[in-house]
Amino acid sequence: MNTAEVTIDLQGAALPGDLALPDEPLGVVLFAHGSGSSRRSPRNRAVAAGLNEAGIGTLLFDLLTAHEDETDAFTGEFRFDIDLLTRRLTGAVDRVAGAPPTAGLPIGLFGASTGAAAALRTAAERPEQVRAVVSRGGRPDLAGAALERVAAPVLLIVGARDPQVLSLNDEAAGRMRGAVHRLEIVAGASHLFEEPGTLEQVTAMAVRWFDQYLARHATVP
Repeated sequence: MNTAEVTIDLQGAALPGDLALPDEPLGVVLFAHGSGSSRRSPRNRAVAAGLNEAGIGTLLFDLLTAHEDETDAFTGEFRFDIDLLTRRLTGAVDRVAGAPPTAGLPIGLFGASTGAAAALRTAAERPEQVRAVVSRGGRPDLAGAALERVAAPVLLIVGARDPQVLSLNDEAAGRMRGAVHRLEIVAGASHLFEEPGTLEQVTAMAVRWFDQYLARHATVP
């Protein structure tokens, strides 16, 4: 496993990240963390470790600068700025697609909470680059009209004990008519998947989805 600390420079924003690439990666998955979180999210890191073990590279990076993160901790003004998060994530996809050591690798996106909305918007804006998307406890509803333009296969994972988010995901799934998609409900799991064994189920689902779809575009049956 090759690991490196990287910096993604996007229009004056220097965003730190952690890149992990197996020797012969099947692809690379960019993580879009949720509201009030960062690249150090223990849940996202647990999923990333599972992907790495399955031969899939990962990039966890901060969607906000240090100053923005400090401001957001008090005001919450950036965590729901889906336009900003999408620009940052789309910029990161462009960097990963165009520069070594990741250039040419199939790209997937893993989004949590509000990061899932940014992931879906980015998938809609970069259909040739983004091959698959997984959302964990996400807010796909915040992707708005982009849902109808997503072409990449999408897996929505929601805890059974998270009824409001489950309802929002069910409604969002109904709008993704142009993409292969699936809604998976994890029994006994709440919004953060803190219950024993639930995050391991999320990881296994994500590994299967990316293993199936990263290397090719899927079409609606």
